[in-house]
Formats: sequence, C-alpha cells, structure tokens
Amino acid sequence: MTQLADRISQVTPSITLTISAKAKAMKAEGLDVCSFSAGEPDFDTPNHIKEAAKKALDEGKTRYGAAAGELALRNAIASKLQRDNNLNYQAENVIVTNGGKHALFNLIFALIEPEDEVIIPVPYWLSYPEMVTLAGGKSIFVTTSAENNYKITPEQLESAITPKTKLLILNSPSNPTGAVYTPEEIHSLAEIVIKHDILVVSDEIYEKILYEGATHLSIGAVSEEVFKRTIVCNGFAKAYSMTGWRVGYIAGSVDIIKGMTTIQSHTTSNVCTFAQYGAIAALESSQDCVKEMLEAFTERRKFMYSAIQSIQGISCPLPYGAFYLFVDISSTGLKSLEFCEKLLQQEKVAAIPGIAFGDDNCIRLSYATDMTTIEKGINRLDKYIQSIN
Repeated sequence: MTQLADRISQVTPSITLTISAKAKAMKAEGLDVCSFSAGEPDFDTPNHIKEAAKKALDEGKTRYGAAAGELALRNAIASKLQRDNNLNYQAENVIVTNGGKHALFNLIFALIEPEDEVIIPVPYWLSYPEMVTLAGGKSIFVTTSAENNYKITPEQLESAITPKTKLLILNSPSNPTGAVYTPEEIHSLAEIVIKHDILVVSDEIYEKILYEGATHLSIGAVSEEVFKRTIVCNGFAKAYSMTGWRVGYIAGSVDIIKGMTTIQSHTTSNVCTFAQYGAIAALESSQDCVKEMLEAFTERRKFMYSAIQSIQGISCPLPYGAFYLFVDISSTGLKSLEFCEKLLQQEKVAAIPGIAFGDDNCIRLSYATDMTTIEKGINRLDKYIQSIN
C-alpha cells in the first residue's frame, strides 16, 4: 500500500460533497430523494453570461492566459469593488482563481506558516480549518451561539488573539448559518483588528443574497487602517449561478497578490480563459438575473423557516443572508451525522451534518431548490423527527 504524506491524514474529506454525491446516486437509481444538501443555486447560468463565453470561444480565446487572470476581468472586479463595496482596489490588487475555494486556499498558503494562528468563528464553512491544517497553521475556534445569531463578538475576538495570531476569517453572509453582521458589528470587529494589528480575510461570496433590508458592509470599507489589513474573497458561483464555471477572486495588497500569483503559476496556471469572459459579462451587464433569483430565495426562505418553526423539537434563528437554515436538533438526542444518515435512509431527505461546520448539535438545510422539493422534504423531516421523539 502506498504511503501517503502525513498531511493527508490530518484532513477530513468534505462531508458536504459526500452527502450530496450519495443523494445524487440514490436519485440516479430512481429513488425519490429530497435534497437540502446542495450549496449551489438550482438555476441555470443566465443566458447573457453563457453567450459571452460562447463569443469568447468563437473569437479564439482558448489559449493560456496571465496567471493572475485576464486584465479585462481584473479591471472589472476592481471596478465592482469600488462601486459596490467602497474598496479602493486596482487591477494589480486582484487575482482571479479557480473558484472561491481556490482563492482561499492560495491565500492561506501564501500567508500562513507553521505555528501561525488563524481565528475561525464556529460554525464555519468546513474547508477553512482544513486549509489552515494543510498550510501547517493552527485553527483557533471561537464558538458562537444561536442567541447571538451565530456571530462572533468583539470581546470574543479579542480574547482569542495571541502573539501568534495572524489572520481572522470572517464570513458574512455566512455559510452555514445565514447570519449577516450589521454595519455596527463590522465596525466593532474592525476596531479589534486594528488594535491588535492582525489580518482579516472577508469571505463575501453570498453578499448579494440578503433579506429583509439586511445590509452588507465589507470590513475593509470601515477605514483606511482596516483596509490595509483586509483581504476580500468573492466569486461568481452563488450570485450568478456559476458554480461549475470555477471563477473566483481575491483582492488585497500587491505583495499578497504577487505571492498568490506565484503559487498559482506553479499549480493551476490560469483560470479557464473563455470562462473569464463570462464573468466579465456577469459584472458589467444587467443585474436583473440576481434580483430574480433573490425573489425565489426569499419566498423559499419564508416558507422553510416557518415550517421548521412549526416542527416540535427543532429550532433555528432566522437567516438574513445566503440560502441556508442551521437547525438545532439537540433535543432529538442524536448527533448530526447519525441524524442525517438515518434521515436519508428512512425518509430519503438529504441534509448536511453540523459536525462538518463544527457544531454536532445542528444540521444545515439548503433552500436552493424548488418549492415542491422543499414542501415534500419538510413534511418528511417532520415525520422523521416525530418518529424518534
């Protein structure tokens, strides 16, 4: 048997991808599976984006490109960040990556050395700590509560900082909880970042998926002092339903971007060239497609949250962003993995165990699916919970 590198044994395979794959396999067998596992919109990529990529193909944009990304796309991203987020970035501050996940991976490899500490609020997107582990760093977990809508407080952040702290990972709107930090909360966290002179990466992949007047404020826009310490991560997967296109980006200081570009030049080279022209169209064309998807998510969110609240034995805070509910199942007496395995087996409902996000007492439900599936799946979830209570 081949002896793999020790680092592989330190990393947990993605539970979300495993559950999603199992649900898809069951569907392929003809079983009626209701899946709440997907972290991707169920809409097709808007036509004008696909047409831009087709046009790029027809124009022969199929060759190797710059490792940091097509200059036209980097300019478009910089303009977007200036226009939408009040962040004064130029093309030289931007690198285009193979999805948002790849952006974070490259960033952490460019920044984190052995013994460096990275503060990660819990619940977290499951790949954050695994990336830190692969880079040889140490994840410092800060547990948040449903009572505070799963948001880290300035006091918690300050208590977690040590001389070894290098980076805070901030995700708003959040996967898996749907939590959105208010502008006031962002200002308070920025004060701590400046006070202790640490870096913060702001994962803003869900920034356009907001409800009930919730406001997204990028932490780098608070002041020039925190801007210098901020790295912004984003992409096209969620807002434009481009998950399979694998186009993400990071914006930050020139030295960080140069470091990431060096890593990318020796790993993936450049992002798919013609896909980048689709991304340009996403940013520079009408945003009506985003509004249309948001209208559907808003209706689904309202229905699913109300339905969950009516089921005895489970609960969750109201999400103000993204397309997830993070549901507390602790009263059932089951931990999340066992709960989800039995739910899939008995009722053919796929959900993601909260242990993947650092909380074994919860499950994540995605409402990035059609209303028929949501209604049927919630009824099955209710039936399952009543059977074990």
